[in-house]
Amino acid sequence: MKSIFTLLLLFLVIGKGFAQEDAWVYLTDKSNVAASIANPISILSQKAIDRKQNHNVAIDERDVPVNETYISDLKLQTGITVMAKSKWFNAIHVRGTEEDINALSNLNYVDSIDFANQSLNTASRSASNLNKWEVENETIAFTYGDTQNQVEMINADNLHIADFTGEGITIAVMDAGFPNVNTMSAFQRLRDNSDLLNGYDFVDRNPDVYAFTGNNHGTKVLSTMAAFVQDQYVGTAPDASYYLFRTEDSGSENPVEESYWVEAAERADSLGVDLINTSLGYQTFDNPTYDYTPADMNGQVTYITKGASIAAEKGILVVVSAGNSGATSWQTVGAPADSPNVLSIGAVNADGNYVTFSSQGSAAQVGYQKPDVVARGGAAYVIDEFGGIVQNNGTSFSGPIMCGGIASLWQALPDALPTEIMDFVRQSASQYTTPDDFLGYGIPDLDLARSNALSLDEMEIEAFSFYPNPVATKLNIEIPSTENELKVSIYNQLGQEVMHQLVTEASNYINVSNLASGIYIIKLSTTNNSKTYKFIKSSN
Repeated sequence: MKSIFTLLLLFLVIGKGFAQEDAWVYLTDKSNVAASIANPISILSQKAIDRKQNHNVAIDERDVPVNETYISDLKLQTGITVMAKSKWFNAIHVRGTEEDINALSNLNYVDSIDFANQSLNTASRSASNLNKWEVENETIAFTYGDTQNQVEMINADNLHIADFTGEGITIAVMDAGFPNVNTMSAFQRLRDNSDLLNGYDFVDRNPDVYAFTGNNHGTKVLSTMAAFVQDQYVGTAPDASYYLFRTEDSGSENPVEESYWVEAAERADSLGVDLINTSLGYQTFDNPTYDYTPADMNGQVTYITKGASIAAEKGILVVVSAGNSGATSWQTVGAPADSPNVLSIGAVNADGNYVTFSSQGSAAQVGYQKPDVVARGGAAYVIDEFGGIVQNNGTSFSGPIMCGGIASLWQALPDALPTEIMDFVRQSASQYTTPDDFLGYGIPDLDLARSNALSLDEMEIEAFSFYPNPVATKLNIEIPSTENELKVSIYNQLGQEVMHQLVTEASNYINVSNLASGIYIIKLSTTNNSKTYKFIKSSN
């Protein structure tokens, strides 16, 4: 008996020693940083550079790729499998035994290691496991119909009537797979207009995002924005352009999917997308030692949430489904919907009433409101991979319904910054002055958001002015009569601030004679408003 016990103990020790762990390995530096930033076309697309310039977003070290020499060397380390990489975090997601991963700390280019199993770093976290697909996989009915209610609810139909259908706006969709999107008649219009752009499967590492990988979730999500069936179905942004990225492995739940998502967001940024839509959320995992807790949903803890916040810093408007945990013990929004820098979307039914599965805000989100707003996610109309129009529950569908509506709104307000669009959406919502943890600021009226923004824009245009343009030396600034001073910031074409100054009635000009000739962006800001313009600096 003693020998059997000893043998079992030996097996347990060996099993623990060879257990596979996931971890993020943070690197010390990157190569060719200064040269890459000075020549941004070498690391970003022209569309990405243009978007950053228009939004006053600086190109910085985070845009420079991870050092490939370090990645190659990590792949040679004993017992290590490289799963994903992130230029924003300068990090590599690896898999291996605890011993082999810890051994990486001896490499001179490794700065730190963060295990997904938090007990190997700090205090352990635990929460009950959830099936995040359970609510959404329940088909309520197989029926033909149209999307009138879910489009009208947010008043996107009036945007469409005004010919704002998302044209010129690019959306990256991160999801679990997009079977048959390349052949379905519901997306024929999208293909005919060359609006179905390429994509990538970050899970299987191949460009085919249309193969069936065990889940049709991405196809349904995309349909709420992009599908068009004559007299039967219209998405909220049928004329936007779409990149499709598979980042979710529906057969398992592992933190590596957070890393896949960040990789996809980085790819989206480099391609110059305007919006990211994701109907994914992360809370608990197959391995409970990796689990987050509701208290961790504070916008600061999870890898994916921090990645989503960086995407927002890079000038992308990130729209995230709040989650389907409202009726569970978890209850609060998941990651990355907990980021204060993204627009998190809850769900209501056809009558505009809260549906109990929609994840709620909580005390974990200190100083900011979650969800932000809501759209129809109760019995929403979606199209499955066989072209059937069905009704499904889920914030997975209220999120993209809203995202498409925002794309149409943004087409109407092309000069607006992402943060301004988010504010316009919130301010147009049904309970903006009395938000709560169920509906957030309520149901937006996107056509009202457009009207309010245009009215504000007209007032700003009247209030803010500068001359001459082009300018050689002295740029005169007119200050609104209601203000005592105006903050002026000037950025070059890389989004880098080159000048800043306060102007007053007594000193209402800027000397730009030291600037090189070229195109610059000027941002004029008061306490409550700001506006950006372009001007030309001519030779002295």
